[in-house]
Amino acid sequence: MPEATPITVLVPDDHALSALAAVPGVRPLRYEVGQDLPADAAEAEVLIPPFLAGRKAVPLVARLPKLRLVQLLSAGAEVWLGQLPEGVALSTCRGAHGGSTAEWVLAVLLSFYRHLPSFDRAQRAGRWDFQVTDTLQDKRVLVVGAGDLGRELKRRLDPFDVTVTLVGRTARDGVHGEHELPGLLAAQDAVVIVVPQTTDTLGMVDSKFLAAMDDGAILVNAARGPVVDTEALLAELRTGRLRAALDVTDPEPLPEGHPLWELDNVLITPHVAGSTTGREKRAYRIAAAEVARFVQGLEPRNLVRGEY
Repeated sequence: MPEATPITVLVPDDHALSALAAVPGVRPLRYEVGQDLPADAAEAEVLIPPFLAGRKAVPLVARLPKLRLVQLLSAGAEVWLGQLPEGVALSTCRGAHGGSTAEWVLAVLLSFYRHLPSFDRAQRAGRWDFQVTDTLQDKRVLVVGAGDLGRELKRRLDPFDVTVTLVGRTARDGVHGEHELPGLLAAQDAVVIVVPQTTDTLGMVDSKFLAAMDDGAILVNAARGPVVDTEALLAELRTGRLRAALDVTDPEPLPEGHPLWELDNVLITPHVAGSTTGREKRAYRIAAAEVARFVQGLEPRNLVRGEY
């Protein structure tokens, strides 16, 4: 019986070549976004776009007539929604970056509660500025989004004696439904947003949402910038009633001179929560497993249905 022809997988870097080398029935083919595709690229049935490539890789789809699967290296899929022809599946890298992003959330909460920005300013001024700080212990944290990231965050917050409340689309054991969200906001010291960007979540954190939060509470956005209404957030931050930690913004990148840069009660990082050492290894472990399932004729576990 003749040996089956390997499935060609277009890959963006050498990490992928190493990861897919152990997957039977696969022929990884290296490419660079913005450059001419390799001669055999038209045979590709699987495309792996570069990590956080945004929309740069989307035009490749039109040049791949045999394409059947786009395997992402990110958990978010919003850039690709509505961009694929019928018959081409989309799979995310859910499970790769939840731990790193949860770690970032923990870091910014500790930074606020232990007054690290204040101590940094004092150090730069050469000033010994003793002060009693707040603590993360015994805080109440509402996590909006109960997927991989939400679960990873809860696992990291529990040892700090934090009371964690999870909210998901639907209620289930240990998770409140999204319809309960308005009644939960006021009783929290921090609200962490880790939902995917969909038509339902765009602008979800609006003036009404923010007004329901307790005085002094911290809003943490580790989701996507457009999930938060920037003007509504600015209005609350300018009063000093709330604080915020943002790894993502709208617009993004946040331009020079934007009013968010001027506020002392906001901590901004440039979309780096999942960008840590070892991210490629973690991402390709998931991606290789998804491609292996595809080659075997099985459905990828992280298949996007609808918007996520």
